[in-house]
Amino acid sequence: MRRKSREADSFSVSFLDVAACGFGAMIILLMITKSGEPISIEFVDVPPEGAITELQQQLFAVRGDTTILNRDLNAKHEQLSAMKDRIARLQRDLDDVQGRYQTSNQLSSETTDEVGRLAIAQQSMTEEMQRLLANSVAPENNAIGGIPVDSEYIIFVIDTSGSMYGNAWNKMLKTIDDTLNVYPEVKGIQIMNDMGDYMFDSYRGEWIPDTPGRRNQIISTLRTWNPYSNSSPVEGVTRAINTFYSPDKKISIYVLGDDFQPGGSIQDVLRTIDRINVADENGDRLVRIHGIGFPVIFGARSDFRQSVYRYSTLMREMTQRNGGTFVGLNDFQ
Repeated sequence: MRRKSREADSFSVSFLDVAACGFGAMIILLMITKSGEPISIEFVDVPPEGAITELQQQLFAVRGDTTILNRDLNAKHEQLSAMKDRIARLQRDLDDVQGRYQTSNQLSSETTDEVGRLAIAQQSMTEEMQRLLANSVAPENNAIGGIPVDSEYIIFVIDTSGSMYGNAWNKMLKTIDDTLNVYPEVKGIQIMNDMGDYMFDSYRGEWIPDTPGRRNQIISTLRTWNPYSNSSPVEGVTRAINTFYSPDKKISIYVLGDDFQPGGSIQDVLRTIDRINVADENGDRLVRIHGIGFPVIFGARSDFRQSVYRYSTLMREMTQRNGGTFVGLNDFQ
């Protein structure tokens, strides 16, 4: 019995020693370990709700200003592009005028012969025009250069290219003034360029009343009127016919120009006019078409003169087909 009691005591003491040692070790570890304070990784300053609203309003304002600036910038780009196009057109016209002016000093004895050839292009009156004039008592100035003046409405289609504006403009003004004087009174007048652009936008598609004041205004405005031109009368003539023809009106179209560029086709122009200015059963066209040629290019190099011959050929044929007369002037000064 005594042996068993000693063995039980020995086991109990050993267990307590082990337990004590374990707890002691834990206490020692806790004592030697220093606990650090928690570290703040990031500090976020959250603004109050009112500040957020204010920032949003500023953002919206900046976006609105950006939209307006972008719209203004696009408009400026469009204006700049339009101005560049206009500058390019004006530069082409300027180069054309300068080239013709520089070569004008190269005139020689052959100039007289060339001018004479253009003057020979003048047409005589057709049988119908002679019959109309024979049946009426007309004053001595009832024609200008052989052109009959039996119409009640007249339309001027003017070549406003650089060669005309820079060289023959004063002569052109005098020719229009003389033509208006031959017509003491008409029921309506209209002024267009060879592109079909109106000189007076307020009378677009309408007749300009014939009064002394209006005639003076026409001549005055023409002095500085210089819209873009491609030196082809087809656009102006077709617009004049399509816009103003009326079966109860006698209308004459006067085409004033100096050349017809080689890029255009004479036959295409004639076919276009024939298709629009159709003839009735008697062969009469809707309107008369007259032409006046200014020998501007004869003052330039000889290789430029082909465009004068083309203009003369075109207008002789066009006026002959459409009951009119072509007059080639022998001077543009």
